[in-house]
Amino acid sequence: MTIQLQNLGKRYRLEWIFRGMNNTFKAGERWAILGPNGSGKSTLLKVLSGHLTPSKGDIFFENQGVKIREESIYKKISYAAPYIELIEEFTLEEVLRFHGKLKPFLPGFSPASIYELLALPRSRQKEIRFFSSGMKQRLKLALAVCSDTPVLLLDEPATNLDVQGVEWYKNLISEYAAERLVVIASNDPHDAAFCGLHLNILEYK
Repeated sequence: MTIQLQNLGKRYRLEWIFRGMNNTFKAGERWAILGPNGSGKSTLLKVLSGHLTPSKGDIFFENQGVKIREESIYKKISYAAPYIELIEEFTLEEVLRFHGKLKPFLPGFSPASIYELLALPRSRQKEIRFFSSGMKQRLKLALAVCSDTPVLLLDEPATNLDVQGVEWYKNLISEYAAERLVVIASNDPHDAAFCGLHLNILEYK
């Protein structure tokens, strides 16, 4: 899958968050969107996901040269971010079952294998509201990475993760995102140290 930006810009009222952005994101690439807090990284990811409409320019989503219809874009993209909330009243089992109906998991994955991946074999019936912030973040990342989509967007993926959790996240990307387009937004370069391509959003102000 390819995401192409042509003279892309986004503004709120009179303030441009970014503008004049021309870029192509391709399958198999790993991109780091860099910039300080409040610079517009999250806004760019929301535009890339199709959740926000650009104020200027165009964005094209294509799969093997064929344009993807707007209503089908969500099926191609997995997105994890601190501001995307889990359903707190659901148990872990219910979250996985609900998510699997919206987006199929990668081949070979099942709720049982994700329990193992999360190292939470005894938490199937535990409500998400009783999870620690670190375990909620692990769950968000697992749901995104283990979904069968060609595009993976991660905003501040190491939020609430301890040192062990950061290593777990990096291993997750290494093992299950090899052929996918991965775009990571972070103000900490270590979160996206494995990304070979960088886009500094401050260059588009």
